[in-house]
Amino acid sequence: MSSFIHRWLNHEASGGVLLILAALAALAMANSPALAAYESLIYFPLDAAAGHSSPFTLLFFINDALMAIFFLMIGLEVKRELMEGALASRSQAAFPAIAALGGMIAPALIYTLINWNTPANHAGWAIPTATDIAFAVGVLALLGKRVPASLKAFLLALAIIDDLGAIVIIAVFYNHDLSLTALAGVAATVAALALMNRNNVRHIGLYLVVGAMLWVCVLLSGIHATLAGVILGALIPLRLPSRRATQAAAPQTQAYSPVLVLEHHIQPWVVYLILPLFAFANAGVALHGLTPASLMSVLPAGIAVGLVLGKPVGILAFCLLSIKSGLARLPDGVTFRQIAAAAMLCGIGFTMSIFIAGLAFGVAGSDPESMTLAKLGILSGSVVAAILGYILLRLALPLTTAAPNAAKPAGPGAG
Repeated sequence: MSSFIHRWLNHEASGGVLLILAALAALAMANSPALAAYESLIYFPLDAAAGHSSPFTLLFFINDALMAIFFLMIGLEVKRELMEGALASRSQAAFPAIAALGGMIAPALIYTLINWNTPANHAGWAIPTATDIAFAVGVLALLGKRVPASLKAFLLALAIIDDLGAIVIIAVFYNHDLSLTALAGVAATVAALALMNRNNVRHIGLYLVVGAMLWVCVLLSGIHATLAGVILGALIPLRLPSRRATQAAAPQTQAYSPVLVLEHHIQPWVVYLILPLFAFANAGVALHGLTPASLMSVLPAGIAVGLVLGKPVGILAFCLLSIKSGLARLPDGVTFRQIAAAAMLCGIGFTMSIFIAGLAFGVAGSDPESMTLAKLGILSGSVVAAILGYILLRLALPLTTAAPNAAKPAGPGAG
């Protein structure tokens, strides 16, 4: 039994499966007599005197504190890929970067056009721009060794750049009531982290302590607190010379990597605990009281169409333009048909889409109906994109095992 669990946990699809199970559990509870228990749990602790939950609920802890660890892992992944991985050179980064740009622009335009006459929905334009790494790679993993390594590397690189774009969008468009005093604290802690990096401080614990101070300052500043994780990940050193290498001046000795060590330690917690908790706490869409007209309204339609149609169309259009213009070329061993199938998988928005929807419509529960409809559009669009992506990949990939044609990419993050 333990060996089965070990093999399952090491499978690339396991993280995506856990996300699905957590989301289904939330949906089942939200649409059953267990709704009251579900809401009591995610809004715990309740303020009995005031008759409502306190600001610091379990939902806040998951979305603002635990998800900062997820964003820390994203920051670590982005830094590693930019410095040593699939994005380390302009030629390597060009194709997935251009594809990611198209995959963000087209869904935003489609959503905006569908919701043009509903100004109250305009804040959600960025919801369909995101890609969930864990789900997308999980679906890809279902096809096993038939998937070329270079196609997997392309999808990972595109999703990482997508996450980076989403982080920029959050930082620029979803902030409120900025506090100059707290921003001064942010600047001071960032300067401290940069100084530690410059002086080759190797103790990860020190970075985490200063990073916790940074999180508090970012939370109080009005910028979303999870962005502290990205900043911390960017300022942790990728490589430091080992003591042995420093003393003996032996270049052949492998350098110690704080980024890789920390990423190795937090990735299982993110994939198997934090993201499933996020899915459970945020995917509970209660359909009670919603009319058929609201279910078919422009808000969920804009998100779903943006994910299912906008994502692949935007990615493919920009890929084709980049190839025709000579700015980039197809990865070795990958056909354009396979790129098209992978582009459909990028329509799985889930984690980051729900996160952005919370910033657009769910701040302090300001617009619960819009938040419910947004989640409905995200879930329906992501499910359709996952099914279509899997079918298209089965048709596009060879029946025989693909020979290795690229370095094995790092395991999936989330997204």
